[in-house]
Amino acid sequence: MVYMDFIEFSSSHSNAFRMDRTLLEGEALIGNRCFMSIRILKINTISPIRKMFRSLFFIILALTGLIVAGYAEEKPNILLIQVDDMNDWVTHLDTYPTVITPNFDRLAAEGVSFTRAYAASPLCNPSRAALVSGRRPSTTSIYDNEQDWRKFIPENESFLSYFMSNGYYVAGAGKFHHKVRRTEWHDYEPKRNDKCKEVEPKGPNKIKYGPGACDDALFDDYVKASWVIDKLGQKHDKPFLLTAGFSNPHTPWIVPERFFDLYPIETVTLPEVPADDLDDIPSIGRAIATFEGYHKAITEAGIWEEEVQAFLAAISFVDEQIGRILDALDASPYKDNTIVVLWSDHGWHMGEKHHWRKRTLWEEGVRIPYIWRVPGVTPEGTTSPRTVDLMGMYPTLCDLAGLLVPKHVEGVSLKPLLENPNAKWDVPAVSTCGYQNHMVRTERWKYIRYQNGGEELYDHDSDPGEFNNLALLPQYEALKTELASYMPKVNKPRVPEAPYPGAFGASYRGVGPAPAKR
Repeated sequence: MVYMDFIEFSSSHSNAFRMDRTLLEGEALIGNRCFMSIRILKINTISPIRKMFRSLFFIILALTGLIVAGYAEEKPNILLIQVDDMNDWVTHLDTYPTVITPNFDRLAAEGVSFTRAYAASPLCNPSRAALVSGRRPSTTSIYDNEQDWRKFIPENESFLSYFMSNGYYVAGAGKFHHKVRRTEWHDYEPKRNDKCKEVEPKGPNKIKYGPGACDDALFDDYVKASWVIDKLGQKHDKPFLLTAGFSNPHTPWIVPERFFDLYPIETVTLPEVPADDLDDIPSIGRAIATFEGYHKAITEAGIWEEEVQAFLAAISFVDEQIGRILDALDASPYKDNTIVVLWSDHGWHMGEKHHWRKRTLWEEGVRIPYIWRVPGVTPEGTTSPRTVDLMGMYPTLCDLAGLLVPKHVEGVSLKPLLENPNAKWDVPAVSTCGYQNHMVRTERWKYIRYQNGGEELYDHDSDPGEFNNLALLPQYEALKTELASYMPKVNKPRVPEAPYPGAFGASYRGVGPAPAKR
């Protein structure tokens, strides 16, 4: 706080001037960062002294304007890069032995990578709505892709609108929301090029995959990267918030052939999937894992390796597009004043827990890559073992930009961890999959509780694959109670009712049979 005080004059010559000792106080908010308090003595004087104080007052106002302008210039630019349906298969996380992600790793080498980072939900729409609004799925009742998040979240709660109202130029390309609200952007590029993806679906899960018969520049994610690169090459009079929303590695896995060549089929490593892995899982968990029957059908069709290869190729393709954007930023005048954040909206199963796709609270469904590079804040090449989730992005961006965090935001700023990745941290990660199905993750423990009471508990120190459910063992009752205390206290029912069919739909809504006993 900066104080500028006028002092009280005194004189034995009472006829020289007269002063009333009334104190006036004013306070000005400068750039959301600095408060200036001006304390002025109201003075009734003869004309020359009054003029002097009046002149000083206007000088202070002018200086205040200069300070405000200075703080506006210091606001950081923000570049947000989001990929779609990507699990934790990046090289520096050491989760898949042969994955090639030089640009994920490059950014991690320049900032902080969170090794225990989790989505707010293992599904696109609720995850993205939570990220942008700062409110969890259990608060908004947005649990499914079929819901229109725009009907549940006021525009003024979106961090895009908030930054726009605070002087930012907001622009983006590709998929950032599950549906777009155009008024949140100054410029938005939604165009998609699907001509490169004209490949017939393969296998029982009907996923399209294979080399695309197009030049690189015709693929959709290449086009998105080029649009963002063009924005980085322009002159900006305001601080900017740019978003790059990539489709890969969401299906279909159709990318240039050279990315398939990175992973010869004979070198593909399959995930570890014990045959009895679901035996100790409660009923809802089993229903989620098997309702589509994909894993059994894929293994019987003999295409498991092919689909893992295609997923890896899509990861490496989107990694290259990320590298193109990073190259453009590093070559621009904005490099040293631009925050970069890279993450996935949620994870993806490639057969683990006998499951394909997403919609689970196991590690494959919710653990994500999550990297921050903040000039002058993040130490280079560091990892943080602390548990975080994407609800922290909204308050962290506000914190770094010098903006007040809106009261509705539920997350906690990660700035202490950006400054010191090993700082003390007692905030677990929380994720929600459907109504009253929650996960709590600490550095050691994972606790899942479903709406009908089914539970899973895993000790990640000894069981990183989550193969041994400890939830029914009596010695863990106190631990489960402690972990459950972090679950959302507000659980709004979904509106409209869930569209999922059959037994899985009933279980997912929490009205399935009682949890299985060990």
